Amino acid sequence: MTQDHSDCRGDSGRNSEEEATFRIRVVDSFSDIDENAWQGLAGAARGAEGYNPFVSYAFLSALEDSGCATAETGWLGQHLLLETEDGGLHGALPCYLKSHSQGEYVFDHGWADAFERAGGRYYPKLQAATPFTPATGPRLLTTVSDRSPAIMEALAAGLKQLAERLGVSSAHATFVPDAEMQVFMAQDYLHRTDQQFHFHNQHYAQYADFLESLASRKRKTLKKERKTALENGISIEWLTGRDLTEDVWDRFYEFYMDTGSRKWGRPYLNRQFYSLIGERMPDDVLLVMAKREGRYIAGAINFIGSNTLFGRHWGCIEDHRFLHFEVCYHQAIDFAIANKLATVEAGAQGEHKLARGYMPVTTHSAHHICHPGLRRAVDDYLSGERREVDHMSRILKDHGPFRKG
Repeated sequence: MTQDHSDCRGDSGRNSEEEATFRIRVVDSFSDIDENAWQGLAGAARGAEGYNPFVSYAFLSALEDSGCATAETGWLGQHLLLETEDGGLHGALPCYLKSHSQGEYVFDHGWADAFERAGGRYYPKLQAATPFTPATGPRLLTTVSDRSPAIMEALAAGLKQLAERLGVSSAHATFVPDAEMQVFMAQDYLHRTDQQFHFHNQHYAQYADFLESLASRKRKTLKKERKTALENGISIEWLTGRDLTEDVWDRFYEFYMDTGSRKWGRPYLNRQFYSLIGERMPDDVLLVMAKREGRYIAGAINFIGSNTLFGRHWGCIEDHRFLHFEVCYHQAIDFAIANKLATVEAGAQGEHKLARGYMPVTTHSAHHICHPGLRRAVDDYLSGERREVDHMSRILKDHGPFRKG
């Protein structure tokens, strides 16, 4: 289903003197979006600088087609498409109408509880994000050839207008890049920060070079940890592309279900989702699989961007000391160094990552709160939260594992 939303005018990027009329069209399904047009957007274009697999047509459509992100699961598509009058796609914002706050990793349950205790209705709300994915990536998508501020501003403004037209409590854009955050703030969104831990590749030629950058005690600890993890005849395999057979996905899904059921109660992703990404984007997926006595016993899934390896989730059917750290963190660093990737993003939270070379990084989200009273309360809360996040980041950086001076 599609619906016209609003018209706006802006610089099309084709000529500094030329002005084009855009309209925002809202669609609830990726089946209503031309795949080639979407893949022409910055961040979604495979092979282009800044490619982020989580905003690719392949990934987002797989979430929908598998039934993971649909109206039935509380993720009804409300994707904003910024088009010219001839239907040309110049910008987009992946967005969902949500009936809960699950699968977001930026927690607003407290806001919802407070508003509803006061007689308000927090749900439904709008969520501009990649479902179930705590990874920073473009939200205000424009064409590869045109990163016009006017287009990004129109999308940010269009999200607010959509929230008001639907009569929802709020609109949220989570895990927003720094540059886009400035656009949202110029549109009077509230600014929220949080913290993750990322590995930054300092042009290391091999893992040994990374180890040399660490303080002596930390270096010895990591060497011992990695050696212990691979005891008991455990070996590690990197699987990508054609290696991602249905049998491999069966094994990995077994791990995912075991960990997901214990950690979240109900895992968000189903078996069909993995088949779809294995079919649609196999070269963007890296499975790090641990094997013992001829069978896989643990694994972690990663996604490969143009300069970043994104670690997502892991699981196991056997417990071995330090195997989680080996499969999720050390192997990701090995892969990033071998493939000259600048960064490893290891997912949400986890101060235990600090000792393994992952340093604190501030993440950002933007929030439009429609009710004036709730907005004032949230704004006040976020002011203090930002100070606390900044304070903790500075403390943690001082306790990093790298050599001083």
